[in-house]
Amino acid sequence: MSPGPLAALRDLTAGTARAWLVGGAVRDELLARTAGPAPDYDLAVKGDARELARALGHAADGHAFLLSEEFGAWRVKGREAEWQVDLTPLMGESLEQDLRRRDLTINAIARELGGGELIDPCGGAADISARTLRAVGPESFSSDPLRIVRLARFQAELGFEVEAGTERLAESSSPKLVDVPGERVFQELQQLISADGVLAGLALLQRVGGVEALLPELHALRGVQQSDFHHLDVYEHTLATLAQVLELEREPEPVFGVGASAQLRVVLAEPLANELTRGQALRFGALLHDIAKSRTRAVSPEGRVSFFNHDSVGAAMTVEILGRLRASERLATHVAALTRQHLRLGFLVHERSLSKRAVYRYLSTCAPVEVDVTVLSVADRLATLGRNHEVAVAKHVELAHQILPAALAYRVDPPKPPIRGDQLAKEIGLTPGPRIGELLAELTEATYAGEIETEQQAITYVREQMLTG
Repeated sequence: MSPGPLAALRDLTAGTARAWLVGGAVRDELLARTAGPAPDYDLAVKGDARELARALGHAADGHAFLLSEEFGAWRVKGREAEWQVDLTPLMGESLEQDLRRRDLTINAIARELGGGELIDPCGGAADISARTLRAVGPESFSSDPLRIVRLARFQAELGFEVEAGTERLAESSSPKLVDVPGERVFQELQQLISADGVLAGLALLQRVGGVEALLPELHALRGVQQSDFHHLDVYEHTLATLAQVLELEREPEPVFGVGASAQLRVVLAEPLANELTRGQALRFGALLHDIAKSRTRAVSPEGRVSFFNHDSVGAAMTVEILGRLRASERLATHVAALTRQHLRLGFLVHERSLSKRAVYRYLSTCAPVEVDVTVLSVADRLATLGRNHEVAVAKHVELAHQILPAALAYRVDPPKPPIRGDQLAKEIGLTPGPRIGELLAELTEATYAGEIETEQQAITYVREQMLTG
């Protein structure tokens, strides 16, 4: 059996003073906190990181690859991805110089691989004890503006207070964020959105100008007033919707019931894309669901405020935004579908005793986000506390309580027509083509509604439809 990565590194660097454990692993040790299911280590390396990375990969049965050509950083991952080590050459001539060039004091702490005293020239251990986020120096953010997003991310993850001078430094450098490559931004942003304290992190990012620089479409929602059915402008409503998504993640039972909530938790925990779960992608959906309202707002001569087509326009904007951030196509498509379909459940609220066909049309139209968008729709409704909201919320929640179990079942076992397309074409004398596809879709709906079950019933149903149609 191969040794673990730290044991292998200690053997490889014994007596050479070539590498030090830095950053998150040391910070989390002081916090008595584990970073996650897979150990993740950062090393500052004296000299060429490539040689040590390749030696580590060989000794610990890992795979070494170049992480950053600009910084000469290498990454080594365990074969089964059970651990990860990043090795970066020292920034400066000594370890102390390296630490003084880092972003925050809590990340500028090192320890020799073999143990021993902390190397802490910037007072990071004291700031951890005081739960304070403090810049290492006046150039912490100007040297790399992405660190502004990291600052917000650490506040979201750790719940620490940001030192006032540090916030001012971040604000002064935030215009430079527009020059940071999208993929670097997204890597930090996805961790911020996934953190428990995402609302506090976003509030900080907004205060220092980071939202305006990175997500100008979101910033543009500030001050966009809505109808009297809303109590907040679009920006604050967006954050309130995200807050409701977080609450539904934590405690869905009051809205959806015990059985459906247990299944919902499983669905939201599923991996989706970009190392995000479906639940974390749902948070992006909450942030972007009304993204087009600044572009679609209109006021009638009678003073009625409307946002026609903000769902479809917003879906296109979502793809554009996530594309700019170099997110995967799968994530962009998923979140765009949430934006496109987020109004659909509300359209059904005024119907009573929904037919099976109406339920099917909702589910088939919203698929493959039929579960996720139902949750988003409830969060959106709970965040809307304007005129007559008590009645509106109650009706919406009642409908969602009915729809979610159907959505969960549909996702696992979507209905199918009881006859194949080629068989149907032969029986009714049609050439295979688009018309057969339309008939199969109608048969699927009728099957879901319980109106047909067998091949013969399907053939009879189609013949009757063709006669009357």
